[in-house]
Amino acid sequence: YLFTGPQLNAQLEGWLSQVQSTKRPARAIIAPHAGYTYCGSCAAHAYKQVDPNITRKIFILGPSHHVPLSRCALSSVDIYRTPLYDLRIDQKIYGELWKTGMFERMSLQTDEDEHSIEMHLPYTAKAMESHKDEFTIIPVLVGALSESKEQEFGKLFSKYLADPSNLFVVSSDFCHWGQRFRYSYYDESQGEIYRSIEHLDKMGMSIIEQLDPVSFSNYLKKYHNTICGRHPIGVLLNAINELQKNGMNMSFSFLNYAQSSQCRNWQDSSVSYAAGALMVH
Repeated sequence: YLFTGPQLNAQLEGWLSQVQSTKRPARAIIAPHAGYTYCGSCAAHAYKQVDPNITRKIFILGPSHHVPLSRCALSSVDIYRTPLYDLRIDQKIYGELWKTGMFERMSLQTDEDEHSIEMHLPYTAKAMESHKDEFTIIPVLVGALSESKEQEFGKLFSKYLADPSNLFVVSSDFCHWGQRFRYSYYDESQGEIYRSIEHLDKMGMSIIEQLDPVSFSNYLKKYHNTICGRHPIGVLLNAINELQKNGMNMSFSFLNYAQSSQCRNWQDSSVSYAAGALMVH
């Protein structure tokens, strides 16, 4: 089902109108990338924290779902279209990133197939509509990075994260549970399956809030929670870490958590969503 611009606009407006902005201006947000019917209301909690008055460049870091990628990749186009209005890719920043030799190019096919960045474009456009000709985006497709690569990319992006006119959008869903995801961790002490999933997700979320990339890696190694944006989250945590070493004071808080449905038996499946914001103090 495809939305027209006005339908999509009305839907986003509805979700955003139900949310408070408490963590504004966010320097970074983590938000889901599923169909809006599932996660649109959750994502609104993150996008409501974006301040369009100061934001001029938006880095969108999404995981690669379709192509094996061991580094990060940049788009080869100039403009991303949305049903609301077109978003311009920042070719100057792309040039700076390209010069590092750490990036590859996405093929047009990969770019079109990948939804992890795409699902954030209408929300970005909506959050920024009052300044729609005054900002650019920097989409980055993040591959299955090793911990040391997450650190390298974190270092690279930290100097951009330090700038208050930049915003980082980190695209991730949380636990994908069920046979179709080949993941069925269940801690019976938590009660029903969906409670166990929530407990597992919230453990990961509180580790992210501690802003420690090593603890987050250890959590993933221990529980193998199917957080599809774990590498973009790892890059963000490493960038934050780098800035904290230089004395910057930051805090991250999750503002909303949701599940696509409640799993009660082994045949069920669900995807979890979380929305949060990074504040610089």
